[in-house]
Amino acid sequence: METTPAQILVVDDTPENLALMHALLRDTYRVKVANHGRRALELARTQPSPDLILLDIMMPEMDGYEVCRQLKADPVTRDIPVLFLTAKSEETDEETGLTLGAVDYLTKPIKPAIVLARIRTHLQLKAAASFLSDRNAYLEAEVQRRTLEVQAIQDVTILAMASLAETRDNETGNHIRRTQHYVRILAEDLASHPDHARELDERTIGLLFKSAPLHDIGKVGIPDAILLKPGPFDSDEMAIMKQHAALGRDAIAHAEAQLGMEVDFLRFAKEIAYSHQEKWDGSGYPEGLRGAAIPLSARLMALADVYDALISKRVYKPAFTHEKAREIILNGSGSHFDPEVVQAFLRQEAQFQLIAATFADA
Repeated sequence: METTPAQILVVDDTPENLALMHALLRDTYRVKVANHGRRALELARTQPSPDLILLDIMMPEMDGYEVCRQLKADPVTRDIPVLFLTAKSEETDEETGLTLGAVDYLTKPIKPAIVLARIRTHLQLKAAASFLSDRNAYLEAEVQRRTLEVQAIQDVTILAMASLAETRDNETGNHIRRTQHYVRILAEDLASHPDHARELDERTIGLLFKSAPLHDIGKVGIPDAILLKPGPFDSDEMAIMKQHAALGRDAIAHAEAQLGMEVDFLRFAKEIAYSHQEKWDGSGYPEGLRGAAIPLSARLMALADVYDALISKRVYKPAFTHEKAREIILNGSGSHFDPEVVQAFLRQEAQFQLIAATFADA
């Protein structure tokens, strides 16, 4: 396959020098010429951009140093190799040119074989650098694509598992989606609180959102006669119902064990499944944890879960209004719910209402 010759831009204010370099390069390369700095910058920024620039220093209005400085400051031209080709032969001149970003410094009068060899070398280096850059960009894009694919698989798996649990109780509807969004809204609000800013960073909030749908996964282990009972539970039935917290945590832990490693978002899923029935005053289950001993993830879910149960119709109760649910939650501050989470709810209650309307049950 025939390749297109590299394009060289020659910049010099002397017509004789431009003619000399054009004659030297034209048999091997495509050549463009510019007789002053501003024209050089214009051609360098024109696509397709030159593969290499031969640049004189002593030019009127804008010298080669300033041209090089502007080339290297512009993202469009900064990667084009610049070779100074000049009569300035002092060591300080060369140092200045290389400091500005030139890849080489050649002095006049030129030696054609040396000039051609240097050009060839720097074009090869540029080609290698471009290959590596393209390769790295491809690998980065591939990693990003596969990461998104893995995340999508996780999300679908979680929703499938949560939906499986949801089908056991046909009145919960979009409960898992609403509570998922409630948890995120509460977490985002508390992230600005000095006591929670460190533990509620953007990544953690994302993991909480991903984990929240698994809060009732343990209900798949509760017998239908109890789970679907339309009336209140007796003490024995309640004892069995309470087992869903441990069943959910253990199911997730078992899945994690099958993977042979711990997974970040499953840590929060286990916390939420096991502890979201705990109460701030220690009267909840399964362990009767009190206050901050309850994982924050579970404290967020506790409010989200109760709010959604209150505003949703059940066989044993009608759907309460937002105002009634708000009153019940406010009365539960410090007993059922973490007071700080309740305050976050009050600040975000308009968002709660919007989420409830967006994911309303058909």
